[in-house]
Order: sequence, then C-alpha cells, then structure tokens
Amino acid sequence: MSGRTLERISSYTHDGLVFDVIDDGPLDGDVVVLLHGFPERASSWHQVAARLHAHGFRTLAPDQRGYSPGARPPRRRDHRLELLTADVAALVERVGGPVHLVGHDWGAIVAWSLAQTRPELLRTLTAFSVPHPGAFARSMRGSLQPLRSWYVGVFQVRGLAERVLARPALAARILRRGGMSPAEVEQFRTGIVEHGALRGGLMWYRALGLLDRRQVPRHVTVPTTMVWSDGDSFLDRSGVEATEHYVDAPYELVVLRGVTHWIPAQAPDAAAEAVLERISGT
Repeated sequence: MSGRTLERISSYTHDGLVFDVIDDGPLDGDVVVLLHGFPERASSWHQVAARLHAHGFRTLAPDQRGYSPGARPPRRRDHRLELLTADVAALVERVGGPVHLVGHDWGAIVAWSLAQTRPELLRTLTAFSVPHPGAFARSMRGSLQPLRSWYVGVFQVRGLAERVLARPALAARILRRGGMSPAEVEQFRTGIVEHGALRGGLMWYRALGLLDRRQVPRHVTVPTTMVWSDGDSFLDRSGVEATEHYVDAPYELVVLRGVTHWIPAQAPDAAAEAVLERISGT
C-alpha cells in the first residue's frame, strides 16, 4: 500500500471511467470513505461528513458507477457488484489506505463486499440499513423481507421505473411513502433525475441477476458496526440481528428509534456518532 495522498482529489479513474469525488476535512486526518445508496449521491453524506471533519477526519465521498457523468457504462453487466467493489478499492488505493469505510443502502452492500474481499484496505466498517449479504439471504426466508423488497422486482422492468420516477408528482408520492422528506424528494429530482443518474442507479438492481452463484458470503474480519432504524420500510430487523454471526471481529449493532431508512440525512448526529464510536473503539 502506498503512502497517504496529502492533496485534494476531485476525481479518479478506474476501468476506463472517471468518478467524481467530494474530498473534504483535514488533509492529514485519517480517511473515512462514504458510499451513498439509491437514489442518492455523494452529497447525501454532507451533514455526517461535517461532523466527522470537526473530529479531525478527512472524508472522501464518491459519486459511484452509474452516477458520475464520466462513469455511466451502458450495459447491465457493467454494473455487477464485483465491479462496483473494484471501483471503491481503486479509490482507497488512490488515496493510500487502509481507510474507515462507511456505506448506506446500496453503498452498504458495496462496503460489505469490499470488507469480505479486500479486508487489508479497511480499518473499520460501518454499515447503515443493509445487513451482511449472508444475513440478508437468511432474512428472505421466514420474515417480512420479501414483502419489503417488492420494488426490486419492479426495477427489473427496463424503462418502467425510469418513466414512473421521472414524473415529479408520482415520484414524490412514492418517495414520501418510503420516508423521504420534501427536501430530499427535491434533491432526488435535481440530483438524480435531472443529473441523468436515474438509469445508472437502476442498473445496480438489474445487474443483481448476474451475481456469481459460486460465491458464498464470507465472514468479515474487520471491526464492524451495523446501524439500523426501526422506521425503515425496506429492511426487516431479522437480517440485521443475524449479521453478528457473519462478523469475526469486534461488532456492535446500533438501533435508531423513530428514524426512517434515510439515516444519513435524517439522523446525522446519530450516524456520525456511530462512525466515531466504531473508529475510537478499534
């Protein structure tokens, strides 16, 4: 691993693609990489990042594959999880790791993947909302998770979700039902739909069927915190509670009361505290 890069980066390249990055906080601080989910971008972390900066940490938040204008490959297979994971590994290697890794929603899925396949790149892991993939698979049997994941099947229909979510009134109704605030819905309209990132984000779901079935979920060996909110309408608690069985390292489950799925935006103090507690407890 190369030494830490003590210069700002606004972008980096990998696999012939160019990824935009928000790089902020003290340059000489320990690095925290923040991975956004769907349908959000790197800016969704700005409140959490500000709190981490106040504690001396440098944050790197990339607009991931399908979201950055220079990283929107057209094919479904170009959005496989192994490629999303390799994109983040390239960022860590670019800045000089290991780093503290944080992910929310789909960003948590990528974070779990990197922790399983490249643990040497990480110092800690904090996953928001989405449990370890092995625990999630278990939750698909004998819980409400299949019902909570109804939208995944809808997103597989090419063009349908694009048409629905591009209609402001209909999109607002759907997203508000999922817990987003009016301001967050507006950010979706401007930052995702008008920015041209909607199709790229949906391609992550459509590439799910291209997962290598031979790959068995591995146990994570880096210190880990799982953060879940009891107002989450997308993720059932059963998978969250099973996650501890897939972590062979110091582990903590943090449950936020009265918070919806959108933790970084709606509970930034609690989110930052969970990250800082994981880092300081390592």
